[in-house]
Amino acid sequence: MKVLTTAIYGKLSGSALAAHIGTRLYKGRAPEGATYPYIVYMLVANAPDNTFTENLEDVLIQFSCFSSASGSTEVEDIYTDLKTLYDDCTMTITGSTFLYMQRTNASLMVEDHTTTGGLIQVWHYAVDYNIKTKVG
Repeated sequence: MKVLTTAIYGKLSGSALAAHIGTRLYKGRAPEGATYPYIVYMLVANAPDNTFTENLEDVLIQFSCFSSASGSTEVEDIYTDLKTLYDDCTMTITGSTFLYMQRTNASLMVEDHTTTGGLIQVWHYAVDYNIKTKVG
């Protein structure tokens, strides 16, 4: 899955999403003290979906968009840019044929985050994508 996450990160460069978050797209977790806004993405599930003639991978990736702004506008703009970049996109994945990337779910919430300055409330947009690739 390293090649898939490399492809996901590679699409960020020069995008409208990068204008919002810069290079603050982190795999698994954000570093301590990360500057808001940022996105963390992670592998939720990965299952083979093989047929008699093809070896396929069915992957679920979640993007968690975080903003410490007082209102939801910033995180909603980031969500819009995320959709523009990844909804039904194309990607080059080393060793695999990319078939599709489809958004399956999204939810907006407010969470407490502990920072060096104390406890703050942040906006969190969790967005799930189903990705299908053909191996080989």
